[in-house]
Amino acid sequence: MRLVFAGTPQVAADTLAHLLDHGRHEVVAVLTRPDAPQGRSSRPVPSAVAALGAERGIEVLRPARASDPALSARLTEIAPDCCPVVAYGGLIPQRLLEMPAHGWVNVHFSLLPRWRGAAPVQHAILAGDEVTGVTVFELVAELDAGPVLATAEYRLAPGETSGVALAALQTLGAELLLQTLDGLESGSAAGVPQPDVGVTLAPKLSVAGARIDWTRPALEIARQVRACNPSPMAWTQLGGERFRVLTATPEADAGLAPGAVRADKRAVLVGTGGGSLALLQVQPAGKRALAAVDWARGLRAAAVFE
Repeated sequence: MRLVFAGTPQVAADTLAHLLDHGRHEVVAVLTRPDAPQGRSSRPVPSAVAALGAERGIEVLRPARASDPALSARLTEIAPDCCPVVAYGGLIPQRLLEMPAHGWVNVHFSLLPRWRGAAPVQHAILAGDEVTGVTVFELVAELDAGPVLATAEYRLAPGETSGVALAALQTLGAELLLQTLDGLESGSAAGVPQPDVGVTLAPKLSVAGARIDWTRPALEIARQVRACNPSPMAWTQLGGERFRVLTATPEADAGLAPGAVRADKRAVLVGTGGGSLALLQVQPAGKRALAAVDWARGLRAAAVFE
């Protein structure tokens, strides 16, 4: 089939590379978000999908909005059979959704209808889900609500961060997408409507929402740390400065008040509203990431996180 691939970040570029490397379908163009300013210079930088498309000699479409009439005109000229989507980051107008014969098919990193939205992996970890997965579904106007074409389960390992889980899910999803495209071409793939029950939402995690509340139980805070790694990273305050907690694990109650730190050569424990949290890797303000026990050697007084 002739494809126009829509996506923006690295996870989308990795999926695109999988499609290109297998070569069973022809990617004639990629649709991505416009170049965005990055770094101290604020110089516009192409998205990961745009960079890969250019590298592979594929036409790159990057309108400010998918509603741009020029995009509609170009897609009409290209006449794709199907448009796979992975984290494009913009709304696709109805007139474009109706254009390809096999529609737009989206790769979503949860088992829909659970965790519709921008941060499904993070919310699965926050909620303590043991099993999540990937869904390939038909894109419709309503958020992540289209008929399901294929699913694959993934079991989250204890202590697994959202970054590690997303990398594994991307690999799983890329192969599932390829199989789904084959099924659409052969006529063996058919969408199944999502149930009305079991819908949960997964909005993007904010930096403000990543701040640790030490009155919460240690198990919930440990999940927050995992979910926020690598972005936006869980944090607290120490001496009025931001202090990131990169990895941590819940421990038995050590008799510490919420936010109070007790450190020795083997462990750094922090009191919570239920049990203690053992810090494993941290990043003080303006410094590199390091093991929590190495950071604690520099403490000159009892520390209390705010």
